[in-house]
Amino acid sequence: MALVKLFGSKRKLVLTTLLVCAAIFELAHCQKDAQRKPKLSKPKPEKSTNRGSTSVTAKPKSKASPAAQQQTVLTQVLNRKFKKVGETISVPTGDTLELRCRGKPVQWSVPSYLEEEDEGRLRTVQHERYGALTLVNTTGADTGEYTCYPMYCEDTDCRKVYDKAITVFIFFPDPQELFVPSSDYYEVIQLRSNWPTVLPCQVTTPEAKVSLHREFPPTEVAVDGTEISFNVKKGFTIHRPRPYHAGSLYCVASLGNLRLSSTKYMLIYVNYPMAPPAPVIQASASSMVVGENLRVSCSVVGEQDVAVEFTWEYPGQEIGRPPYTQESIGPVAGGSARQQSQSVLLVDEVRDVDQGTYTCTAQNLQGVKSVSTTVKVLPKAKPKKP
Repeated sequence: MALVKLFGSKRKLVLTTLLVCAAIFELAHCQKDAQRKPKLSKPKPEKSTNRGSTSVTAKPKSKASPAAQQQTVLTQVLNRKFKKVGETISVPTGDTLELRCRGKPVQWSVPSYLEEEDEGRLRTVQHERYGALTLVNTTGADTGEYTCYPMYCEDTDCRKVYDKAITVFIFFPDPQELFVPSSDYYEVIQLRSNWPTVLPCQVTTPEAKVSLHREFPPTEVAVDGTEISFNVKKGFTIHRPRPYHAGSLYCVASLGNLRLSSTKYMLIYVNYPMAPPAPVIQASASSMVVGENLRVSCSVVGEQDVAVEFTWEYPGQEIGRPPYTQESIGPVAGGSARQQSQSVLLVDEVRDVDQGTYTCTAQNLQGVKSVSTTVKVLPKAKPKKP
């Protein structure tokens, strides 16, 4: 009897154990399923902008092109180490310059002096993931802008990605030459009235102090940062050129006990017009009788001191009729700072061949425009018989 009870107790214990194990297994299995199921999230509503009763839904962003995704990085190799360049760097003359630009492929832009030189000092190589530029036996003349352009290629057609380009201005300090050498003793520069003018007094070291001077009369030109400003990478900029800025100017650079002068710049003032001319043509009459004198005028109203050139096309040219023109310039009534330029074509004793279209073409530094008018030639009236 005791044996039966013992066996019954063991069977209950085994059953209980099995039930507990089954429950634990089921719970673990459920948790595993729960981990496998992705979390469901509510779809985000599309952004919209309401303007009155119109609803504008924001368009999904298009995938960027490979060129746009590419990040351009320009580094300098120094003692087998890589240093990311800033806006400017200085490399001692005589040292080797080595730049690396990430991209496949890339294209380099260097100072024009180096592009024209053919001494083998400059070398560019395209590797699998970057382009390399190496310049040996460097001198102060190598000072200037160096730019890396990543290229976007489709098959064999490649173009520069300008908005991803990286430019660094590199100085090559020369203890004996503070200015970048130039082969010209005088450089002629136009002072355009509608465009800033730059005097490229380019120094080889950013530590040099640079001033602007006039040759006749000898004096230092004031640099106030507004009318004239200085940038160590560009030189002096005359922001709004005026006639009194014209003349012979030069720069002076000083560093320590060294003081040197630059190339001389001959500045010539040119008053550029704001727009192309707008000529107006008018004939003395639209119909002329054979033997009468014809007068066709062409006039342009514009800014003072702006030259206008006139040319004519007329029917008599076909038989070699010589042109007779009168040109004049005068102020516009009312006291405004404007002038009228005029050209008058004179045709004496018109003939049948003078009938046709008369075209006046006016041209200034900003453009050219033509206007035309037509003249009819009538025969002389026959005298009435008595």
